[in-house]
Amino acid sequence: MTDKTSILLGVNIDHVATLRQARGVTYPEPLAAARIAMHSGADSITVHLREDRRHIQEYDVFAIRALEKTPLNLEMAATPEMTDFAVRVQPHYCCIVPEKREELTTEGGLDVQGSGQYLESVCQRLRDAGIKVSLFIDPREEQVEAACRVGANSIELHTGHYANATSSAEKESELARIRQGVLFGQQSGLQVNAGHGLNYDNVAAVAAMSGISELNIGHAIVARAVMTGMHEAVQSMKTIMLESRS
Repeated sequence: MTDKTSILLGVNIDHVATLRQARGVTYPEPLAAARIAMHSGADSITVHLREDRRHIQEYDVFAIRALEKTPLNLEMAATPEMTDFAVRVQPHYCCIVPEKREELTTEGGLDVQGSGQYLESVCQRLRDAGIKVSLFIDPREEQVEAACRVGANSIELHTGHYANATSSAEKESELARIRQGVLFGQQSGLQVNAGHGLNYDNVAAVAAMSGISELNIGHAIVARAVMTGMHEAVQSMKTIMLESRS
């Protein structure tokens, strides 16, 4: 866990693979993007292996896992297939997320409260394999409490509602909800991370929250990298985050 003046950046490289899959070619390589991101200030690499394999593929996950000094965060649905895969690949972390085939991107937090014992069994199997487990949830007290009950090591608060807010009042309301979620997580003894929809214009307000250990950001960084390169894109995001804590 980070101290109050520090914050970690997890770079999601899914959309490097999206560009590759659009043509069905071998480039650009997510592995190469992961290397550059880590050399540019990223603290971990996130990939989401989706059921429909729309971007990241199994071989990408194994290749990135083999990189030295590169903590890998595997986003996954809580399915038997993905649980088996996670146990085989042994990522440093697994973040369990809700997943729908028809969605463009993850639309909201996991309903941990309504998941019953199944999610608890998934968390237990991952933890027994030595994998730290995070749950992607909305910043609501009942979901934080449920995450604690099912055995998560950490939570990732869904920041999409804040990112998509169109008025100042709505943004402030969503920031207040995130702050409450951070407080609930700390009170439950969980590490608190956050992400979804964060970009260079809106990240500072979330990064400034001292209870957040890590932000996971993907689309904005990859989009910036198309214009300026991955090195500059990662460095710029990390600089904004750290300056928000100073």
